[in-house]
Amino acid sequence: MSSNKTQPTTIPVRLFLNKVLNKQKREDCWKLYQLMEHLTGEKGVVWGSSIVGFGNYHYKYNSGREGDWFVVGFSPLKQALVLYLMCELSHKAFDFEKLGKHKKGKGCLYLNRLSEINFKELEKIIKTSISLTLKQNQ
Repeated sequence: MSSNKTQPTTIPVRLFLNKVLNKQKREDCWKLYQLMEHLTGEKGVVWGSSIVGFGNYHYKYNSGREGDWFVVGFSPLKQALVLYLMCELSHKAFDFEKLGKHKKGKGCLYLNRLSEINFKELEKIIKTSISLTLKQNQ
């Protein structure tokens, strides 16, 4: 059975985030780091070459594929901040109406900068994602 290509590393998060060239994006990353650390009660870990993940859960699909992954995370990509919310964002528990400027994928939320969104609404969305992820993977 194959394992995930993206694995936790020993790269220090501080080193990784301080290499983000754009000052505003770097500051946004640290704000996200603090929020996710607070909400999960876990320190962030660099996964692969570009993701900071928090917490850990084991998943198993009906196909038999299984592995370990982080509960919530983010990546400072050049074009956007990507939040990895490990559940289906079309779930009825989510309300994106008051969030502000964003784009959604199946389990990812794309933000240009935190100043364009309602941070309290983002916190609610992340809390909901954590709760749903842990419930569906018990």
